[in-house]
Amino acid sequence: MPELPEVEALAHHLREHAVGRVVARVDVASPQVLKTFDPPVTALHGREVTGAGRFGKHLDLDCDGLHLVVHLARAGWLRWSDTVAAAPPKPGRGPLALRAHLGPPGRGPGFDLTEAGTKKGLAAWVVHDPAEVPSVARLGPDALSLGRAELAELLAGRTERLKTALTDQALLAGIGNAYSDEILHTAGLSPYATAGRLSAQALDRLHEAVIGVLTDAVARSVGQSAARLKGEKRSGLRVHGRTGLPCPVCADTIREVSFADKAFQYCPTCQTGGRPLADRRMSRLLK
Repeated sequence: MPELPEVEALAHHLREHAVGRVVARVDVASPQVLKTFDPPVTALHGREVTGAGRFGKHLDLDCDGLHLVVHLARAGWLRWSDTVAAAPPKPGRGPLALRAHLGPPGRGPGFDLTEAGTKKGLAAWVVHDPAEVPSVARLGPDALSLGRAELAELLAGRTERLKTALTDQALLAGIGNAYSDEILHTAGLSPYATAGRLSAQALDRLHEAVIGVLTDAVARSVGQSAARLKGEKRSGLRVHGRTGLPCPVCADTIREVSFADKAFQYCPTCQTGGRPLADRRMSRLLK
């Protein structure tokens, strides 16, 4: 799933390549991707792209005051092309959900919004204000904007696991499954630690890791082409997606905890005092 660094890099790419161009046409190949109907998507036609930004993990394309807001969900992506095919795509075929022409169709650049797999979550809204998007309106403060005191205040009194708190977009915007694994590993904290019971020293490490991990990932991602961003993300991960491989810090084996539709990774030596965490799904399979 694209998280804060990748969405920031996509916004940077659009600022570099889309701003100043005019939306000639928007083709909707998957009607369910559009979550709004007024203004219609055709209201974007003829508008100049004046900006591109990010709200948490939402991408925002400002078209002279009318916004195309996109959430890429788990398997969505933005694919830029210097020349976009002129023929309208056939609805319901392949991963293409929406195509934006930023110049004469067939002769100008643009981008596709695509989504792999059968579980569809990619969403797009056409709004006058990004705050009209419910999931944007619910966002907590951006993870890169928080000072140490603000982070401590957010977590104070919370009883959920730290992993859960870090990925709660209403609490803290921009961090998902992958970067929360990296942040917790860097801070030397257990994913199962209680969010509101961290010591002052643990809060120091957590804040430093949030800022450090995300800042480094943004620096590595911004300037990369959209096609290379996924590979860049994978290459920078130390524990996430590395189950069974040695920890780059202590050489212990990276472990995994699985859920119904996702999993997270951690290092027992670095994060949990050498103790493996309970994995309920694996426990059931072994009975």
